[in-house]
Amino acid sequence: MTEAEERYYSLERWQNWLTRVEEEELDLESEETGRLLMNVQNDAAIAIAKILIAYDDETLDEEEALDELATVHDIVMAEAEFESENEEAEILIGSVQTSLSCAFFAAEEYLVAGPADLEDDMEAYILAAADAEEADDLDSALGYIVQVGTRVIDGDELDIDVLDELEFGLVTEWVNGLDSLQSGLSEPEVVEEED
Repeated sequence: MTEAEERYYSLERWQNWLTRVEEEELDLESEETGRLLMNVQNDAAIAIAKILIAYDDETLDEEEALDELATVHDIVMAEAEFESENEEAEILIGSVQTSLSCAFFAAEEYLVAGPADLEDDMEAYILAAADAEEADDLDSALGYIVQVGTRVIDGDELDIDVLDELEFGLVTEWVNGLDSLQSGLSEPEVVEEED
């Protein structure tokens, strides 16, 4: 494992989270389980944020940043394997992966093409994405949210209150992932694995 891989994220770190999720008594409706989900998600989002910060600081060039992003992506987005059948754990990790999928796409887009030039505010793009999702046009929905994500990476403020107006679905999960990325960019501190 390269020093850079160790610096941004590691398979061991992700596996520690999977083990913790598997060992917890999960209740998908409970605040405690919700907090664990956010800790897992925020921890991975911080790794993405650190790569983006290193790129903006010119510590990493585009190719190096893309390679590091791909490394973190492969760790976090791999199918989670648990020692025993655990439907709640699979649902929780699946939700984290869904939320972060758009953050990875947005980070990649930012590295390759820079921030999107939006014709309207971010809320309008999120609402357009929700409309596209409702029409089963998931490619367009993802495209809208990725564009929003590149603006978040560039420093625009994402107000997730817009989610109050939307039905739960892919768009709300993607925006939730961007919110974790936004937090990671503003406070790239590691989430403690143990309480």
